Amino acid sequence: MTKYDFDRVLDRRNTHSYKWDQAEKLFGSKDILPLWVADMDFESPPAVKETLVRRAEHGIYGYCVPSGSYIESITGWFQRRHDWEISKEWIAQSPGIVTTLSLAVELFSEPGAEVILQSPVYYPFYDVIKMNDRKVADNPLILRNGRYEMDYEQLEGLMKGGAKLLLLCSPHNPGGRVWEREELLRLGELCLQYGVIVVSDEIHCDLALPGHKHIPFASLSKELSDITLMALAPTKTFNLPGIHSSFIVASNPEIKRKFETRIKALSLHMASFFAQDAVEAAYNEGAEWLDELITYIDGNIGYTISYLAEHLPQVKPMKPEATYLLWIDCRELGLNGAGLKKLMYEEAGVAFNEGSVYGSEGEGYLRINMACPRSILQKALERFCAAAAAYPAQ
Repeated sequence: MTKYDFDRVLDRRNTHSYKWDQAEKLFGSKDILPLWVADMDFESPPAVKETLVRRAEHGIYGYCVPSGSYIESITGWFQRRHDWEISKEWIAQSPGIVTTLSLAVELFSEPGAEVILQSPVYYPFYDVIKMNDRKVADNPLILRNGRYEMDYEQLEGLMKGGAKLLLLCSPHNPGGRVWEREELLRLGELCLQYGVIVVSDEIHCDLALPGHKHIPFASLSKELSDITLMALAPTKTFNLPGIHSSFIVASNPEIKRKFETRIKALSLHMASFFAQDAVEAAYNEGAEWLDELITYIDGNIGYTISYLAEHLPQVKPMKPEATYLLWIDCRELGLNGAGLKKLMYEEAGVAFNEGSVYGSEGEGYLRINMACPRSILQKALERFCAAAAAYPAQ
């Protein structure tokens, strides 16, 4: 018996929704079904909603400082959920994960330097490197037996060539990999050997699917922790992206000091009036909700994989081990990026993410957001499969 109703459809139109209120502007029709940007069409845990209502009722929305109980909610969550003991002295605030990535590139590499990423990967990884006047050092993932693996030999070549900063996506977006302990340790050995700092984006860390366990990179050893800046947030876990709450964990005092100094120089250090209360409620009271959410998303993923196998077998989904994102290989449809967009927006009336934005290795792929009521997902799949079956290859 479930306690939370994830089948309930909530109308998000006319709520300033980045996902729902830009359909006509971005895709050409207000009737597009948006299963693209990574937020969920589910209410956050009840404790979060109740806390925010109480907070709003106070009526004075002044400057705030982080509370001790807020920090304890973070350390307690990661101890319970990930068997990772975080000292409160390691935590510093950030407005968001991408802000953290961008500042880390600025702080821990020089202009013109190479920064390693592993494509295909979340597209802001490219932006924060290029827009900070650095060069992308691409370590493409290897597709083997239906899932991505790291190419350590090519990676070592980049490190030998002088790259001293690596942006790690763990769990991986868009492929949904949960990197195993042995994979992370091998990566860490190379980083220690060549003096490479790791910035680990672990925003999806709480969304490991049944049968998989996420391992925080910094939890592997003291030596690896001391070369790592962990970029973390509860926003994907509890559907809070509009709250703008994020934090870093850095056991190395020099890494943390440099980050905090830059955050303060940009005046990004003040606590949000609403965010810390929402985070505290989510981490302290949201575990049961999250467990049911993961079960529901896993069901959506299974449903989608079965539906595609029956109705559009040319399309090959990559079964994710984490996240609520499904990465599907559409190359057998014979369409380029423009063709896939035309198929989605004009023929099917759906919006998924087109794969080439994640790097050249993503060409011919689409990313579908599974975090929506089953009825919406079903309608989107019906539209897409029917349109694809009738759409000629370009």
